[in-house]
Amino acid sequence: MRKIIRSRSKKRGLPPGTPVYIGEEKPEAAKITVMDYDGDQFLEKQFEKVEDCFQFKDKPSVTWINVSSIHAEKSVRALGERFGLHPLVEEDILNTDQRPKMEDFADYIYLVLKMLQWDGDKGEVAIEQVSLIIGSNFAISFQEREGDVFDPIRDRIRAGKGRIRKMGADYLAYSLVDAIVDGYFMVLERLGDKIEAVEAELISSPGPQTLHEIHRLKRESLFIRKSIWPLREVVHGMGRAESSLISDATSLYLRDVYDHTVQVIDTMETFRDMLAGMLDTYLSSLSNRMNEVMKVLTIIATIFIPLTFIAGVYGMNFKNMPELDWPWGYSMALAVMAAVAVGMVFYFRKKKWL
Repeated sequence: MRKIIRSRSKKRGLPPGTPVYIGEEKPEAAKITVMDYDGDQFLEKQFEKVEDCFQFKDKPSVTWINVSSIHAEKSVRALGERFGLHPLVEEDILNTDQRPKMEDFADYIYLVLKMLQWDGDKGEVAIEQVSLIIGSNFAISFQEREGDVFDPIRDRIRAGKGRIRKMGADYLAYSLVDAIVDGYFMVLERLGDKIEAVEAELISSPGPQTLHEIHRLKRESLFIRKSIWPLREVVHGMGRAESSLISDATSLYLRDVYDHTVQVIDTMETFRDMLAGMLDTYLSSLSNRMNEVMKVLTIIATIFIPLTFIAGVYGMNFKNMPELDWPWGYSMALAVMAAVAVGMVFYFRKKKWL
């Protein structure tokens, strides 16, 4: 089960700005890839040492450095020292429990985003933090693990399609943010399918497993909402930022991403309302079923009360009972009991209790 708050015990007693990784430990080593390009040339390389990326800092072309498995604290510290990152930024990069945010440091912009992907094997949403540094001619992305939603952007850079090779680092950052937001729609589509399946089960044959699935989806939606809701402020801040690092042309595209973000948030709120309503429906269906069962048992008990009374009266066996020696006494008693039962059933039907 995914933790709501990650443990911060390793940071206890350390001074502010100390880069300490907080998150799930990953056995794999950090993977560093570099894509350097402009309108005429393109270079793509993978490095084992972070120091090999330093040569791209002052190049006039646009450089995208992607670092996966950020638990390698030395790589983050080395990049931070070379590219002039504040120690608090390095600390936030390694803390994977950050809220999505944007911070403008004049020389660069720091973004924290949550990347969502659907894990088909587990049938749930995989949430990963992505930190993004936007400079004048570079963008550095930090991921918790290998694998992301950026492959279409890499393909566009390799093929030189669209305007990405003609634009600056700010447009590259927009493209990365847009890819993350587009990934939300795919996750919400899968989540919507799950909700519809549970809703159909809720109407046909609800059971304890249905309640378990509703609670699991509610918890899943809570984590997704926590990741998505602050993103609106981040994208809005990028589009309205008075920074020389974000051009007016890129701001127009960021407004489009902002519209997509609002649409994602509205869809998420709709899902949360549906899940809350489904929980109420499940509890109501259980109550109705219990009421139906109690209704049937009450009617049966009510019908048998007078029959039990008659049987009790004629089962006393006193010597001078009037009908004790009557040949038709037994048959008459059964007939009276049957008439009483039929009469009560008829009365219940007339009152629409049955």
